[in-house]
Amino acid sequence: MSQKTLFQAIKEDHEEMYEYHDQYKRAHERGDVDAQTRWANQLRWEIARHAVGEEIVVYPLMEKHLGEKGKTLADHDREEHQTVKEELYKLESLQAGTPEFDALLTRMMASLHHHNDDEEIKDLPALEAAIGEAAAKEAAVSFKKTKKFVPTRTHPSAPNQPPLETFVGFLAAPIDKLMDMFASFPTEEEKDAAEEELKHRDHDAKAGREAAGGN
Repeated sequence: MSQKTLFQAIKEDHEEMYEYHDQYKRAHERGDVDAQTRWANQLRWEIARHAVGEEIVVYPLMEKHLGEKGKTLADHDREEHQTVKEELYKLESLQAGTPEFDALLTRMMASLHHHNDDEEIKDLPALEAAIGEAAAKEAAVSFKKTKKFVPTRTHPSAPNQPPLETFVGFLAAPIDKLMDMFASFPTEEEKDAAEEELKHRDHDAKAGREAAGGN
């Protein structure tokens, strides 16, 4: 398989978020609190790494290559990430299976879906047009590598602009990973089934937004 561009790598992450949320919703519908906990943890883990990875790799590229427009887009995206981080942090104090937990997770995912669509429709196409395919592929590699080291839990009080976002993010990672060893996550069988479903997912953000009559 050829190397993914940054757009493809980030879109792949977005699809994973939606798949994990769907798995959570199915568990919620059948009243399986343990499964809700496992999939909510998996979703939170993916969102936290994805968000900080974007802040370390993607948003600085937007500011560098898209001028004032890039800075405006990056600042807007950081603000939306901050809201998601704060909501994820609140989720950690709530119990899966409760109405409060489900309501907050549902609200957060609705906001995140809109944010992700903006990235796919506006931000990433503009960035890739500015830097070219080769640089977009290099950025995708950096993004994936960075995600291996960034926090798996959200830190809403941490700086989210370079260079502090990189330093603080890396400092927080080891403790976060140790904490996650004690958290409940989906089994290998459950993850394998989700991976199989992911092969058939291909959300078209632009078409979906046009169909909904949105901007």
